Formats: sequence, C-alpha cells, structure tokens
Amino acid sequence: MTPPEREDVPMLAIVAAALFFIAFLIDAADISTNDVFTQTNIMLIGLALVALHLAGLGSGRTVRGRRR
Repeated sequence: MTPPEREDVPMLAIVAAALFFIAFLIDAADISTNDVFTQTNIMLIGLALVALHLAGLGSGRTVRGRRR
C-alpha cells in the first residue's frame, strides 16, 4: 500500500524564485524601502527557502524507510 500523495505542500523553490524577482525589481527600479524589506534581506529569505527546498522540505515527496 502506498501512502497518499501530498499535493497541498507548497513548492518552496517557486516562492524563493518569486522573492528573487521582487529583490531584482527593488534593485532595478531603485525603490527605497524600509530597513526590513531591503533587497539583501529578501534575497537572504529566498536563499533560505532554496536551502529548505534542497533539504527536501516542501518538495511534495515523502521519504520512505526500508521495508523488510
């Protein structure tokens, strides 16, 4: 019996790509933001999401143990 597919898990890589695009727009349009939403902070959040995605969180795949 296979476990049900997890389709409700968001793809963190897509969210990270959107954050990178927002950081690019802030830089390209030279938009002034407050100290929290700077280009560097948004890119660091995006990198953290990419790291979580590469670690397997939010990928939608389940890790199965060895069956005997």
